[in-house]
Amino acid sequence: MSVDAHHHVWDLSVRDQDWITGPELRPLRRNFTLADLAPRAREAGVDRTILVQTITVPEETPEFLALATESELVAGVVGWTDLTRAEVADELARLRELPGGEYLKGIRHQVQGETDPEWLLRPDVRRGLAAVAEAGLVYDLVVVPHQLPACAKAAAVLPELTFVLDHLGKPPVASGELEPWASDVRALAALPNAVCKLSGLVTEADLAAWTTDTLRPYADTVLEAFGPDRLMFGSDWPVCTLAAAYGQVVSTTEELTAGLGDTAREAVFSGTATRVYGL
Repeated sequence: MSVDAHHHVWDLSVRDQDWITGPELRPLRRNFTLADLAPRAREAGVDRTILVQTITVPEETPEFLALATESELVAGVVGWTDLTRAEVADELARLRELPGGEYLKGIRHQVQGETDPEWLLRPDVRRGLAAVAEAGLVYDLVVVPHQLPACAKAAAVLPELTFVLDHLGKPPVASGELEPWASDVRALAALPNAVCKLSGLVTEADLAAWTTDTLRPYADTVLEAFGPDRLMFGSDWPVCTLAAAYGQVVSTTEELTAGLGDTAREAVFSGTATRVYGL
């Protein structure tokens, strides 16, 4: 089996996606559904997926859990809840009791939008992260490069929680720079409770002119730092469509990992996600 560990869906008639602004993101300002994704995933050989939150509203996660109950494709959901609330443990328990609650595998917050570079280390956030760990869930990190040091500090003080770095921490692919991103991502990878998604690279590159070789230094860095047993493929569909079709993202990732042996490739495309998210 092949697992896509990171994709989204949204319906603009249900609620706005207020992050979709400006001409560059205009192609995303329409509905994207599981019915849209399913044939693309099937054609690319993807059997199971992780559906990931898009905005910080409490209504979205129950909707995603309900979608998972109706879908043969979605095997897990990474949802959202307010980590800063004192009642976060109760809220996680409530989500687990909803229809589809068994599909809740992780929690994510748009840390990339927080102005405090050490937001993850705030006492109220740390308490919330501890509740995520106590619930047996993982925590997805959507951050930008200057927030990576705080990710490593959080993973160090919460060894009981598995942190999953989305999109390699959004390295500066378009500029071609590696540092300080590479050193910071290696520091995070040095912690055994940190995992990384090989996802989101095409949209950090020049959308119109990227090549596999453009992406390779960044993919090679995380392959070396995390190893295939802590690395998992994610498409970041439909955001990826700004730069590449679904099948192209899959084939590009296959090309980036072509130097691995069969067992290592199986980890990247299935084993790591299956283990980490408990699929």
